[in-house]
Amino acid sequence: MFGDYLEGNFGNSSDLPDISGFDQHEPVIPEPRRAERRKFRTIWISDVHLGTKGCNADLLIDFLDNTDSEVMYLVGDIIDGWRLKKKLYWPAAHNDIVWRILKRAKRGTRIVYIPGNHDEMFRQFTGLNFGGVEVQRAAFHETADGRKLLVLHGDEFDTVMLAHRWLAFVGDAAYTALMGLNQWVNAVRQRLGLSYWSLSKMAKHKVKNAVEFISQYEEIVARAAAQRGVDGVVCGHIHTAEHRMFTHDGKSIEYWNDGDWVEGCNALVEHEDGRMEILHWPDEIARRERDAAEDATFESERAVPAAA
Repeated sequence: MFGDYLEGNFGNSSDLPDISGFDQHEPVIPEPRRAERRKFRTIWISDVHLGTKGCNADLLIDFLDNTDSEVMYLVGDIIDGWRLKKKLYWPAAHNDIVWRILKRAKRGTRIVYIPGNHDEMFRQFTGLNFGGVEVQRAAFHETADGRKLLVLHGDEFDTVMLAHRWLAFVGDAAYTALMGLNQWVNAVRQRLGLSYWSLSKMAKHKVKNAVEFISQYEEIVARAAAQRGVDGVVCGHIHTAEHRMFTHDGKSIEYWNDGDWVEGCNALVEHEDGRMEILHWPDEIARRERDAAEDATFESERAVPAAA
C-alpha cells in the first residue's frame, strides 16, 4: 500500500493505492461477534496517525467494534505520511483498523475520507473511490434536523502550516517526543490499574500560547464556514475536541472539532434526531465496565436466595 510513497514515487502516478484484498485477511485482533452496537446516524473521527507509536490503536479498535453508523467521515491525518517517510512503523493493530474501516464500507456504511496535512499524498485522488472509500477535499453534511455542516481537516487555516511549513515539521518532531513520554506514563498508569490520561492534552491547557492558538484557530475556521453559507463546521487537525458557538454577521455558527486518537481518543457522533455529541472513549469504556460490574453484582445477589 505504501511502497511507492516510501520510495518517493508516490504522486507521480495516476494509479490508486492498491488495497485490493486488504479486507480479505482476518485481523490479528478478531472482531467480536456481538449483536449490540451503539448506532449513530453519523460518526466523525480524525487524527488517528496510523504509522506512529502515538496512535492509540487498541482504543480505536474498541470504538470501531462497539459503534456503527450510516455515514463515517475520516477527517484527515488518518495515516501519518510524515512519520512513515522517516521510519517505517506499521504494527498489526494498524492493519486491523484499516480492515475494520473497509469492512464497514462493504457492509453499507458510506465512508468519506478527507485527507489532512499528514496524509496529503492522498489528496491527489480527490473525487475517486477505492475499496468503497470516497476521497474528497472537503464535504457538506446535512444533519437529520436540517443543518448544513462543512467538513474539512482544517490545516488550511493553520497559520503555521501556511506561512512556516518548516516550523510545522519541527513542531511535529517535538510532539512525537512528547507522545513517546506519554506512552511511558500510561504504561505505568495501566500497571497501577489507572485509566488512560493524556500528558500532552494537559500541557496544552497549561500553556497560555497553546490556548490562544486554539481559540484563534476555532474562530478563523468558524468564520470561514460562515462565509460559505453553512450552519456550522466539523474539523480536526489541532487534536482538541470542542464544541463552540460563534456569531458572524448576525448568524450563529457551530464549531465542532472531533478530536484525535493520539491524545484525547475522541469521536464526534450525530444521533438519529440530529443531536451531536463528542465522545471521550476512555470514559465510555470505564462506564461500560462499571455497568457490566453492576449487572454482574445484581445477578449474583438475585441468585443467592434461590441457592439458599
